[in-house]
Amino acid sequence: MTDMSRTAIVTGASRGIGAALARRLAADGFQTIVNYASSVTEAEAVVAAIIAAGGRAKAIKADVADPEAVKTLFDQTEAEYGPVDVLINNAGISKTAPLAQVSDEDFQRLIAVNLAGAFNGMREGARRVRDGGRIINLSTSIIGAYLPAHGVYVATKAAVEGLTHVLAKELGARRITVNAVAPGPVATELFFAGRSEDLIQRLIGDIPLGRLGEPDDIARVVSFLAGPESGWVNGQVIKANGGRN
Repeated sequence: MTDMSRTAIVTGASRGIGAALARRLAADGFQTIVNYASSVTEAEAVVAAIIAAGGRAKAIKADVADPEAVKTLFDQTEAEYGPVDVLINNAGISKTAPLAQVSDEDFQRLIAVNLAGAFNGMREGARRVRDGGRIINLSTSIIGAYLPAHGVYVATKAAVEGLTHVLAKELGARRITVNAVAPGPVATELFFAGRSEDLIQRLIGDIPLGRLGEPDDIARVVSFLAGPESGWVNGQVIKANGGRN
């Protein structure tokens, strides 16, 4: 590895938006860590696709809800590729239910993965991302729309946005930018799960551009934030949602 090598970690990168982010950063020249919690076959498929395209990538298992696992993720990344330049806190889950019907178990799991998981990544990234690097968090454009049955999910992502703004100020002296990307409805397995065709069509009807987003739509925004041209963009939440809200 030369001093010019750049390394990126993408959490929750075995499928959907995370897989698209990993592929895009690898295409941009990053040595890319494809993090996964359980989907090893899918993660290895993402790695294989990156390598086939001429990139460098490795799959590393870590549950972001576990602080020690996140430390180990950074340890293994540094051992493989050297210091981390870009951290993408993408791992997340969604479970919808009216607030009165949310179980304790679902509440705790959403907090553990979406909020604590992002916090664990940000905390470790604040300690170990190389000066001049990037931390990018995935939020949601549901914040602002406040759709029924999404209360706990919105709460976790709103907290992530709050942490983003604070960490951006804390790391500015080291030229590390911290931003968030808030996707609208994106055609992924996570989006389609549990939604009726009627609901999906109504959601599409709310989007001025008239279509669902694709994972690559989000990957292009993250690519910009991870690259040199975004050096004066810090502490921002960029909505990529087709103009929905």
